[in-house]
Amino acid sequence: MAFHALVTPLVRQTLSADVYKQLRDLLMSGRVMPGEALSLRSIAEALGVSVMPVREAVHRLVAEQALELSANRVLRVPVMTISQFREITSIRINLEGLATARAATLLDEASLQDIAALHERFAHEMSLTRPDESRLIAVNKELHFAIYRQARMPMLLQMIESLWLRIGPILNYDMRSGSARVTERIAVDHHARLVAALKKKDATAAAKALRGDIESAAEFIVSAGVLVASDAAPAESAPATVAKGIKRTRMALERSQS
Repeated sequence: MAFHALVTPLVRQTLSADVYKQLRDLLMSGRVMPGEALSLRSIAEALGVSVMPVREAVHRLVAEQALELSANRVLRVPVMTISQFREITSIRINLEGLATARAATLLDEASLQDIAALHERFAHEMSLTRPDESRLIAVNKELHFAIYRQARMPMLLQMIESLWLRIGPILNYDMRSGSARVTERIAVDHHARLVAALKKKDATAAAKALRGDIESAAEFIVSAGVLVASDAAPAESAPATVAKGIKRTRMALERSQS
């Protein structure tokens, strides 16, 4: 899909922040894939802004290791190793499980209805002969974060968002590839158990259903062979620290307009 079809042109004055938000949302939602190359100019043209705010947003995303800049100044979505993926998955289970369990005890009726409606949208889309993968991915993210927000723990939510920023590009590979989780509606079953537990305010069952959903997707992604088999030595362009990454990225981007 062309990049300009994934974003919305920006008109507000806080361009750098807006560019950052849109790119961040694309990464978290898995709308771009690991290894996919991005161009500063194409991003700027799609958003209707100059290259400068795009460069500033990219500085932040490279520092957060959500994007990477190679030695030859190619900007791309990082690939992920199996060990990195397993580590993030383990952390997600704990943090998202905590948010889900807490949400189960705090949900009000209106929020519960919103979550149930998102589940129904997801289930309906997946029941179609040819589900729209973009819609599936978007609704899946909406459903998860509609739950996590109800934990009313802003710092925890920020941690979860940070993990999704790193793992988002590979997270929805099963939905993109038409795996058994789609054809057999496995994800729908996990979501149904999750919503049922939330309705009962059963924190333990809700966290267990969430864990099953995460682990099911993770097992497929590992078995699909789309991750790097082993951890290689860090590339020369990879930042050893956030400060070093920002400095190196700024210098490289200032020399490149594409």
